[in-house]
Amino acid sequence: MESSSSSPNSYSPHLIPKDHPSGADTESGYASATSSTAGSSSNLPQVTLTRPHIKYLNEQLEKMDAMGRLRFVKICFPNLYQSTAFGLTGLVSTDMLSKIEKESPHSAPVDLIFLDTLYHFQETYDLVDRVKERYPNVRVHTYKPHKVNTAAEFEARYGVKLYETSAEMYDWTAKVEPQQRAYSELSVAAVLTGRRRSQGGERDKIGVLEVDEETGIVKINPLVDWSFTQVKEYITKNDVPYNELLDRGYKSVGDWHSTSPVSAGEDERAGRWKGQAKSECGIHNKKSRYAQYLQDLQRKAEEEQLTAALEKVEREQNSEVSA
Repeated sequence: MESSSSSPNSYSPHLIPKDHPSGADTESGYASATSSTAGSSSNLPQVTLTRPHIKYLNEQLEKMDAMGRLRFVKICFPNLYQSTAFGLTGLVSTDMLSKIEKESPHSAPVDLIFLDTLYHFQETYDLVDRVKERYPNVRVHTYKPHKVNTAAEFEARYGVKLYETSAEMYDWTAKVEPQQRAYSELSVAAVLTGRRRSQGGERDKIGVLEVDEETGIVKINPLVDWSFTQVKEYITKNDVPYNELLDRGYKSVGDWHSTSPVSAGEDERAGRWKGQAKSECGIHNKKSRYAQYLQDLQRKAEEEQLTAALEKVEREQNSEVSA
């Protein structure tokens, strides 16, 4: 089954600060929320975690194996989804979740959120179809950039090769905004990711459980302590469908314009944005300059609207005095 969306409901970019009333207590911890909670806390069952609680949960989760972690978080967190680009690690989680569902047939499956940037390899799109066929009970929610459905439409609306001319704007438009829209529309409280420490870069110290300080979303990395070899062995042993690019030297697959094969001895994600000073696409980074720019624009517009309203009131009062 698939749910597809390319246009948002009425909402603004929701980068919820830690001190937002529906977000977090900056001294004690965090609360899971999405933009839908900015105006009302009744739209989503919130998950509040203090820093000591996060530390304790991570200490316990570190002792569990991946299946144990998945069993635990399925019970612990409401509105749990899996965010995936159908990489190897995420595919392992999907297969494990299917096994857990067979153990408890009455438990709800964990839906997938796929961000279709419109620039994925054809092999990735083919894999999505194979995963749907292999796991028919898993629903895939596909989100594309705002108001576009093809790469041609994207370039007509946002410019040709935006990923080269303005990388941060591309990350926001193709990935961050669709993700935020998905979290808002689906009322996501927690997500499973495919991040692992062995992938290197900024991921080498991540915990099993994290809380995104800007959105309040709980992020769970069930295979955080696995190596690439362990992931590949599981895929092979359990006959899990995987991206054919893996057999051509790719280890981490993203957009075709920013992904290349990995040489022997290189980090697993060395083929992502090769030659560029970046290792994440913006989804797992803190607020980008472009996101800050959007927030500044929104604040400026609100200030101008308020100023105009005050000036109108003043004019009306002056008119009454003159009369």
